[in-house]
Amino acid sequence: MLARNGVASITAAISPYRELRREIRDRAQAAFVEVFVYCPLEVVEERDTKGLYKKARAGIIKNFTGISDPYEDPERAEVTVNTAEESIEQSADKILEYLRERGLL
Repeated sequence: MLARNGVASITAAISPYRELRREIRDRAQAAFVEVFVYCPLEVVEERDTKGLYKKARAGIIKNFTGISDPYEDPERAEVTVNTAEESIEQSADKILEYLRERGLL
């Protein structure tokens, strides 16, 4: 509905499988920009304040993405940010720059 009315929208989709992301891209009714928010697993685990990765490694949580269930990196993300090496501001600037260059902002 937003796309039909010319409104840009941002969706945080936790979708670990390429096929699902491909389907979402194919169904998009407006410009689709995939942003891959990359972070090495060891850094993600260090940041895990809820202890979910520890529970997944112990087998308490089953089918946990990145531990007992796969995560498939994007094949063609338009923008990749690396939260282990970039500040929030640097990552945001990278995304905004891409959107400006394509006339989406």
